[in-house]
Amino acid sequence: MRKIALILAIAGVSACGQQTEYEQVSELESSKEEASYAIGYRSGEQMPHDAEQLHLEAFIAGLRHGAKRQQEGLLMEPADMDDAIMAWQQQQMGAGRDSGGQDAEANREQGAQYREQNAEREEVTVLDNGIQYEVLESGPEDAASPGAEDRVVAHYHGTLVDGTVFDSSVERGEPATFPLNQVIDGWQEIVPMMRVGDKWRVVIPPELAYGSQGAGGTIGPEATLVFEVELLDIETQ
Repeated sequence: MRKIALILAIAGVSACGQQTEYEQVSELESSKEEASYAIGYRSGEQMPHDAEQLHLEAFIAGLRHGAKRQQEGLLMEPADMDDAIMAWQQQQMGAGRDSGGQDAEANREQGAQYREQNAEREEVTVLDNGIQYEVLESGPEDAASPGAEDRVVAHYHGTLVDGTVFDSSVERGEPATFPLNQVIDGWQEIVPMMRVGDKWRVVIPPELAYGSQGAGGTIGPEATLVFEVELLDIETQ
């Protein structure tokens, strides 16, 4: 069996900082371990952009207990979990309002100026909802378009209007697969307009992206997002 020398740092700690039974994995020696690592990695990739604000070891502890449907030895009562999540989200939103008000206004103005200038380009189409797109490559005329409930396979490269990259399957070297009804509104609007084989450059206004809250990390409040999207395949339900 091929061994992958990767470090999966899952040395969990309790709320008191004590070491738990979680072991450190330094090699993947079976197909089960490879699949387990891959599922964990892909799950991590799909976490929201503010995931760096989480306590990773506590998250892993909760993931492990939840996956095992554990009822005893939990670090908190299940009845309190939803309240804890809501309180943390409200805290994060409050912090964003306290520190990001000026950023929100700057992002709003910068995005509006960018969209105004981009809309003047002859090759750009502007939709009624504010989305702008430019066809970079076209797929076959008889190629299928996805429906709202479909899973799609796509390559994408996402930046802010100043060119800062916030996410890119292209840079990772592997396309992403996701259900269309679980992505930002702008993607839900634009991707069903594409055919398999199409590659578009898409500009999404903040109200169809992450709005006044932003997504944490690089994507601040009121950020306009720019994507190059290549639709590779459709997985129908």
